[in-house]
Amino acid sequence: MRTELVSEPGDPGRPNEDFASVGLPASGQGGSLVLLDGVTPPPGDDGCLHSVAWFSARLGGSLTELSVTRRDLPLAEILSVAIRRTAEVHAASCDLSHPRTPQATVVVARWSAELVEYLVLSDSALLVESPTGEVTPVLDNRLDLVPRAWLATDAIADATVRNKEGGFFTAAADPSVAARAVTGVLPRAEVRALAALTDGATRWVEKFEEGGWGDLFTLVRKEGAQALVDRVRTLERDDAESRVRLRRSKTHDDATVVFVEY
Repeated sequence: MRTELVSEPGDPGRPNEDFASVGLPASGQGGSLVLLDGVTPPPGDDGCLHSVAWFSARLGGSLTELSVTRRDLPLAEILSVAIRRTAEVHAASCDLSHPRTPQATVVVARWSAELVEYLVLSDSALLVESPTGEVTPVLDNRLDLVPRAWLATDAIADATVRNKEGGFFTAAADPSVAARAVTGVLPRAEVRALAALTDGATRWVEKFEEGGWGDLFTLVRKEGAQALVDRVRTLERDDAESRVRLRRSKTHDDATVVFVEY
C-alpha cells in the first residue's frame, strides 16, 4: 500500500487550519483517512475561546480514533459522536450556538478487505479511482447551489444559509449535521486508489481549470501530492495581481492532499 500526505498553510505566519491523517490498524485489516478544512471566521467575536486549528485537531483526532476502533459504526454515526465529543470539551466555556463557532469541512474514507466506505460534508473533495483508471469525484455541492447574493457578506451567509435548511452544512457543534453528509459504500474490488483534498488543493480544477479530476489524480499519482500543491501556489502567485481566477478569494489557502493506493 502507498500512502502520501501533504499539508501546507496558505500563510506561513498563521496556523494551518486543515487536519489530515491516515490510520492503519495494528491488525493489518483495512484502514482509514480523515481530512478536515477548518473554516476561517471573519474578524470579530465568534463566541469561542479556542482557535479553528484547535477545533480541527480535536475533531480530526476523534474521527481518526473512532474510524479505526469502531468499525461497527457507520461513518455518519462516527462523525456524530466525534462532533458531540468535541463540543463537550468546550461547551462550558464557549457559546456553541454562535453561527461562527469553530467548524470544518469533513472527508472520511474507511476500507476493509471487502468494502470502501466514504463520507463528505461541505466543499472538500474525495476522488475514487477504479481498477480501470476511471476517476469519480464524491462531492457535497450544496455550497455551489446557494445563490451568490446569499453569500455577498458574512452576515448574510450566517443568517440565511450557513448550517441552515436550503443552504450548506459544516461540522460545528451540532451532532445531527452528520446526517447531512454525502455517504456511500463501494466494493473494495472496485476501488484502486483514493485522494482527499481540501479546497486549497482543488483550486487546480475548480478555480484555475488546469484539468479535470482525472488529470489531477494522474498528477498526484505520477508526481506526488507536493507537486500538486506547488503548481497551485504558482498559479495563485501568477493571478495575484489580476485576480482573473481568484477574484475575491484569498490569494493562498491552506492546501492538503491525502493519497492512498492499495
